[in-house]
Amino acid sequence: KEKAKNVKGDLKNELTEINGVQFLAKQVDLDGGALKDLSFQLGGEVENLFLLLGSANNGKAIISCYISKDLAEEKGLNAGQIVRELGKHIQGGGGGQAFFATAGGKNPDGIAKALEEGKNFVS
Repeated sequence: KEKAKNVKGDLKNELTEINGVQFLAKQVDLDGGALKDLSFQLGGEVENLFLLLGSANNGKAIISCYISKDLAEEKGLNAGQIVRELGKHIQGGGGGQAFFATAGGKNPDGIAKALEEGKNFVS
């Protein structure tokens, strides 16, 4: 929890605005539960947030996607569809809700490519 709190401050400073969307795609050193906590904490503080987080643990890769509910509805974005698409880069898949979803895979080397491609959904 403490680690996620420290990371949150760093991430808030790194947000980039793209077409009115507060965007960030970043690899962090947190487990799946912490990725979710962090995503919802940031989502509660930042409007129009599109957050992609990637993490590698024990040879496994995780990608999470958080999209502010208003933004998901307004732009027709679906986090579940997005992680399914990006999950291909980590040789995995996943899903979830329109505003939060995660994908797991077995190729941590694909995280950077997946995060980079995530920007296409908002530009």
